[in-house]
Amino acid sequence: MNAKKFQKQMPRETAFIFKDSKDAGEFYNYINKKYTLNNIDVGINVPFHLNNQTLYLSYYEAERTDEKVNLPLTLIDAKRESNGNSRLFEDHYSNRTGHWYIIITIYDENITNCLRDKHPLKEKTIQYLKGLKQEYLTTQNYEELLFTKKS
Repeated sequence: MNAKKFQKQMPRETAFIFKDSKDAGEFYNYINKKYTLNNIDVGINVPFHLNNQTLYLSYYEAERTDEKVNLPLTLIDAKRESNGNSRLFEDHYSNRTGHWYIIITIYDENITNCLRDKHPLKEKTIQYLKGLKQEYLTTQNYEELLFTKKS
């Protein structure tokens, strides 16, 4: 998906996007341990190998909020106020919830986005990212990644 379509302030890049159900900072910890980065440049052009080529992973975290208006409570308070009474539900007129998403871009050594339609590694890159997502969401202890085969 084009990241700019997902969120207006994102760059106009084709990206792999998924909902992050874990706590803040968890993806950072995962990437840091998986690629043994020692807290240096985590998430910025992280090198990895795919199909005998060095590719570079970068990620962003973005929040999307859903806001719902509770119209019945607003109407009740409007009626109360018109009758000379005070508002009861003023703090409950809307409900806002946020969801965090991970936005990943992958570039090759020629600084070409590997998720673009015409890139020769597009399908393999998507498969790699699907596996990365699955591993991230199912791994509870990132120290375990130190004992698995590096990708």
